[in-house]
Amino acid sequence: MLYDVRLSLNYDYKATVHGGRHLVRVSPISVPGVQRVVASSLSFEPRPQRESSFTDFFGNLATTVTFLDPHDSLEIRLTARVQVEDIVRPADLSPTLPELHQAIARYWSVEPNSPHHFLASSPRVPLDPAISRYAASATADAASVFSAANALCLAIHRDFAYDPKATDVQTLPSTVFALRKGVCQDFAHVMIAGLRGLGIPAGYVSGFLRTNPPPGKPRLEGADAMHAWVRAWCGQHLGWVEFDPTNAMVAGADHISIGHGRDYSDISPIVGVLKTHGSHETKQSVDVLRVE
Repeated sequence: MLYDVRLSLNYDYKATVHGGRHLVRVSPISVPGVQRVVASSLSFEPRPQRESSFTDFFGNLATTVTFLDPHDSLEIRLTARVQVEDIVRPADLSPTLPELHQAIARYWSVEPNSPHHFLASSPRVPLDPAISRYAASATADAASVFSAANALCLAIHRDFAYDPKATDVQTLPSTVFALRKGVCQDFAHVMIAGLRGLGIPAGYVSGFLRTNPPPGKPRLEGADAMHAWVRAWCGQHLGWVEFDPTNAMVAGADHISIGHGRDYSDISPIVGVLKTHGSHETKQSVDVLRVE
């Protein structure tokens, strides 16, 4: 599948900004055997006085920008062409939970994709006893790690309502769990907390969804904005498998990855500091169109 991706992030400031520095992570990455970035361009208006890019610990592409001149707004624009492989998932060769715990104990590497980085609490996903109990109940009949992760994915989709007004970017998984509503970021964080509570390594994936589904197929939730889903380590044979609890599916050719981390804080689209006062308004626009 070949896609053209267009993203626009607009920030309108209530008061003039007299300086700022931002870390931006919105550019898709190439993942061998999964997706390949054919071309990608990131631009800023106004233009920053300083700009540089680097690859972070988890392999995500990050860009730092510094603004020295006064400005009242900021627009970040991404255009990219990405080829995504339509992968047929192999047979479920994942271990049982006790076998997974033994496999993790034998896994000595602490490379970026090591499951050890994705087992404990992280800044946005503390382990929560109530979510752990919910995950244990949802996966009680699962015979393997893959089936457990898939069962939890389906349970969250069944039990939680998609409601963009219910939460904000700072809402913790425990609050989302109590509300039983939220958006893709919230569902991903709840699923990550639940999987980790079971001892299954789990991380956060940020990216895009295609906005023009194939004929006869429903439009996916979250396609109008940047999307989030979950990756779970299903043992050495299957490795990392990605699940989308917002849409009750294993992530596939409709999903274009920007990158991953332990939770949202590792792959947030933009973080930084401003020399100003007052609030700001944010608008986001995403288009993912298949190239025939």
